[in-house]
Amino acid sequence: MIYFDHNATTPLDKRVLEAMLPFLSSFYGNPSSLYRQGRLARSAIDNAREQLAALTDAPASQIIFTSGGTEANNLALATLTITDKLAISTTEHHSITESAASLQKQGINLSHINVDSQGLISQSTLDQLIIDRPDFVSIMLANNETGVIQDLSAITQQLKANDIKVHTDAVQALGKIPVSFKQLAVNLMSISSHKIYGPKGCGALIYDKDLKINPLIIGGGQERNLRSGTENVAAIVGFGKAAELAKTEFNERNSQLLTLRSQLEIELRTIPNLSIFADRAERIPNTVLIGMPEVDGEMLLMKLDQKGYAVSSGSACASGDKEPSPVLIAMGIEPALAKSAIRISLGLSNTQKEISNFIHLLKSLACQA
Repeated sequence: MIYFDHNATTPLDKRVLEAMLPFLSSFYGNPSSLYRQGRLARSAIDNAREQLAALTDAPASQIIFTSGGTEANNLALATLTITDKLAISTTEHHSITESAASLQKQGINLSHINVDSQGLISQSTLDQLIIDRPDFVSIMLANNETGVIQDLSAITQQLKANDIKVHTDAVQALGKIPVSFKQLAVNLMSISSHKIYGPKGCGALIYDKDLKINPLIIGGGQERNLRSGTENVAAIVGFGKAAELAKTEFNERNSQLLTLRSQLEIELRTIPNLSIFADRAERIPNTVLIGMPEVDGEMLLMKLDQKGYAVSSGSACASGDKEPSPVLIAMGIEPALAKSAIRISLGLSNTQKEISNFIHLLKSLACQA
C-alpha cells in the first residue's frame, strides 16, 4: 500500500518504538510509586516533558499530558465559565466545534469567526471580532484538511491586547513548521503524538501558568492535579522521543516534504479542471487538498484504495460523513465541488516515483468518472 494519509496518522518511527519498549516490559512501575521502579518511570516522564518543551519552546512545567489532541482541545475549552463568550473559527477540528456546541447548550455564548476563500482570517474579520469582544478564542494554527497556516502570532498579539484569551490547536502544525509557544504568545496550545511519528493515545496541552485549568478527569492528582489517572508511560516516552527527532531532523524533513509537494502539485495541474484548494495560502509542507467537478470524492477514495493507495476525503475523524467538508463550505466552495475533495498528505517514506504513479492512476480514474 502507498500511504498518502499522514495527516490522519503517521507510522511509528522505529527509533520511537525502541525507546518505548523497555517501558512495556522491564520498567513497568507506577510513576506515582516511591520505590525505584516508580522513580524510573517518573524520570522517564519528566525527560519526555523536557523533550516536548524543547520542540515547542515552552516551559516543561506547563505541559499536561493527555490521551491525545482531542482531549487536549476539550480540556482547553473546559477553562471557560458559564458567563464567558467563546468564538471559534469556522475551520476548526471536530473536537473543537463539537465541544463548543456542547458548551453552547450549557449556556455559553458561542460565535464563529469566518475565513476567506483561502481559509484565512482577514484583518477586517479580526477587527470585527475585537469589537465583539469574546472572552476566549480558539483558532487552529494549521488546518488538518487544507494545510492552511494562520498568521497566529499577529492575530494573538491583537486579541491579547484586548484581554481576549487565545487557544490554538497546533496538532497538524507540530513538526511541520516551527511552533513556539512563547512566540505565538497563546494562552493554551494542543499537540498530539501520532502526527509526528509517535504512538497513538498520547497528546498534551500547554498552558499559561496564570490561567486556571479546570480538570476534566479527577481522582488521583497526576499531572499536577490537572489530569488524573496513571500516566501512559510508554506512550509518553514515545511522544518525547518523537519530539526530539522532529526537532533535530526538522530542516531535512521540511525540505524533503516541500520537494515532494512541489512535484505533486506540478503534476496535479496537468489534470483538466482539477482544483487545488487554498493554493494561494501558506500551507504546511505535506498537504494538498484537491477537487474535481462531477467526481464523488468518496467513490474516488475507494477506487484508489482498491489500487493500493491510501488517501482521505478530509478529516479522518469525520470519515463516513456524506456531507461536504464544513471547512470547504466555510471557504465558499460549492457543495458539489466540496464533495469531490480528496486530501493527499505526504510523509517521510513517500517517494517521487510514488507520486508520479499516483498521478497516472488519478488521471485514469478521473477519465472514468
